[in-house]
Amino acid sequence: MDYIIFGIIAYLIGSIPFALIVGKVGYNIDIREHGSGNLGATNAFRTLGKKAGFIVTLSDILKGTLAIIIPTLIFKADVYPLIIGAFAILGHTYPIFAKFKGGKAVATSSGVFLGISPILFLMMFATFFLSLYLSKYVSLSSIVAGIVAVIVSLFLKDIGLTIALVVVTAFVLYRHAANIKRIWNGTEPKIKWM
Repeated sequence: MDYIIFGIIAYLIGSIPFALIVGKVGYNIDIREHGSGNLGATNAFRTLGKKAGFIVTLSDILKGTLAIIIPTLIFKADVYPLIIGAFAILGHTYPIFAKFKGGKAVATSSGVFLGISPILFLMMFATFFLSLYLSKYVSLSSIVAGIVAVIVSLFLKDIGLTIALVVVTAFVLYRHAANIKRIWNGTEPKIKWM
């Protein structure tokens, strides 16, 4: 019963489309009609600017963390946090509040892992930005961070965490299939640091 209740709560939290909210409230822009049309942090950065991008990124990360904190720390429910976190990831990707068309789950997934293993989150965070600095590809950096996280998890000796990371990384790869093709063809847009 706990899994059903907290799974639904996690899904609803994950479904909150912060990119859409920030765009409409702060800029009177429906982000779905601009850029990639994606409700993720990357499109928020490109469409709305750095300030909005950071707000969306932080919000998307924290909703993944909150989805885990509510059952495990607040209610002390006997649930496996990764299962609850999966519902938040699904909510972000297929949000009920945005016609089931959401983001690519990178920020929310990292927020889930922040709630489970802050050390792992920091490794993912550092890897992502190092890769981003070197390649200037957000999509590639997201994939690299996932792969490195899987490798790091092997040293933590938590088979459940490793399996979850493999599944999430595979899901991120699936969601970035079009980006991978554009990188291969040299048409994927790079970020600009200045």
